[in-house]
Amino acid sequence: MRTRQRMMRCFLGGILMCASWTALSQDIHFSQFFEAPLLRNPSLAGIFEGDIRVQGVYRDQWNSVTNAYRTGSFNAEYKMPIGRGDDFMTAGLQVLYDRAGTVALTTTHLLPALNYHKSLSNEKTMYLSLGFMGGMVRKSLDMSKITTDEQYNGGGFNPTLPNGETFNSPNFTTWDASVGMSFNTTFGTDQRNSMFLGAAYHHLNRPKNSFYKNPNIELQPKYLFSAGVKFDIDEYSYFTIQADHTIQGSFNETVGGALYSYKLGDEPDYPLYTLSLGGFLRWKDALIPVLKIQKNPLSLAISYDVNVSQLKTASQGRGGFELSLSYIGFLDRHNSSRDKVLCPRF
Repeated sequence: MRTRQRMMRCFLGGILMCASWTALSQDIHFSQFFEAPLLRNPSLAGIFEGDIRVQGVYRDQWNSVTNAYRTGSFNAEYKMPIGRGDDFMTAGLQVLYDRAGTVALTTTHLLPALNYHKSLSNEKTMYLSLGFMGGMVRKSLDMSKITTDEQYNGGGFNPTLPNGETFNSPNFTTWDASVGMSFNTTFGTDQRNSMFLGAAYHHLNRPKNSFYKNPNIELQPKYLFSAGVKFDIDEYSYFTIQADHTIQGSFNETVGGALYSYKLGDEPDYPLYTLSLGGFLRWKDALIPVLKIQKNPLSLAISYDVNVSQLKTASQGRGGFELSLSYIGFLDRHNSSRDKVLCPRF
């Protein structure tokens, strides 16, 4: 019985420690990071050819090992031309939902964003962008699913007994903010190729993150560096290469890879479909094959993490499944960015 009690104490301690440790280490992230641009860097809002973009990503991770993570991201962006030049602004919204573990540790983010794009050229697409994002973060857990050694007596486990935990509320609200800058431009024949570089500083206000109201438990700042290039092979096919490097406290992560895309149809400028196939590598963690199909204005992508970390034996190589859906379109409005803004083509 004492052995079982210790196991239950360790289980609860592990759950709550995981919540605190996650706060001190790494944030929620996606393998299809390229489909969640505001989570990478708020200055990547609006870096697309169109007036409006809406994206959603769903991730299901490590359920082969335990009742682990289910994560969803939703972002929407709206581009607004400014004055008579090629400058413009992007207003955006990032919503993030994550549920983890037996005690249903749930995190919800509601983060508005604003990005200003300064045109650096009248001849081609070249912008320097400065973006801000910040808002509310809500965390909660299900107290009814917590079990501790305090609930064991001579007759065994009794769920009606108090669990002995000292935090007053199973939820709390905090506030978070981030800032980022990016540069993007076109190059090559007819300016058909494009590239971007970006850097972001997340959790600049070091938000508190403890059910026990411990002021020493807070999210450490996160620095994220991004790069990408898209270049034509011929009029029907092209490569897209993207990579992120993240530093948060003593932890760092590098993920990168490429997609090969081929246009189907008789008109390469207006293809019926575009098929993309490729893969990404999260260093020392996972191989990520990706399949994407696009029929303007919609695109759908599927990926799967093949675990190559130290958990690969327990997980049998299985990791996280992701599904993303994206809409990019123009609005029928006067001074649409189709005509008004030198749109980034990435």
